Amino acid sequence: MTLIDLWLPILVSAVLVFLASAIIWTVFKWHNSDYRQTDDEAGVRKTLSGSQPGFYVVPYCMDQADYKQPDMQQKYLDGPLAYITVVPNGLPRMGPRLVSMFAYFLLVGVLCAYFVSRTIGPDSDYLAVFRVAGTVAFVANSIALVPESIWFGRPWAMTAKNVMDALIYGLITGGVFGWLA
Repeated sequence: MTLIDLWLPILVSAVLVFLASAIIWTVFKWHNSDYRQTDDEAGVRKTLSGSQPGFYVVPYCMDQADYKQPDMQQKYLDGPLAYITVVPNGLPRMGPRLVSMFAYFLLVGVLCAYFVSRTIGPDSDYLAVFRVAGTVAFVANSIALVPESIWFGRPWAMTAKNVMDALIYGLITGGVFGWLA
């Protein structure tokens, strides 16, 4: 079994996972509670106005020696501590983001196909293929999220929901590969 032989499960799993993602975000909306409004949105917007797109940290301290300075230590004690992502101004353009997400799901499918083609024989049963493809898809969609909670303060509940999404995506991908591979 080669990657070329697995083009159909790659494509079908990407389509179905993309649709599942759309349903999770637009119908179930269980991620809506992950995002909160600041106490002074107008003030925050004014303060960030003019900032270039990028990832910012408050307080800004990139040199370990600066952590020893009393004024820097006080900034950390007084707070707030924040990681801020600034994106370009304008209404969010969903088209490019949706295309990128679909491309990502295709990439996950290719990774699954690679592992299936290297670990499973051509006469393997559904469950064997399901286990490999489902595990790879779950790992590809979830594990990298954990450091965001460890290092950057992303709420663990948010990460847990994303891991639950990844489990759904893994089950769908495993099922499709088991069925079509």
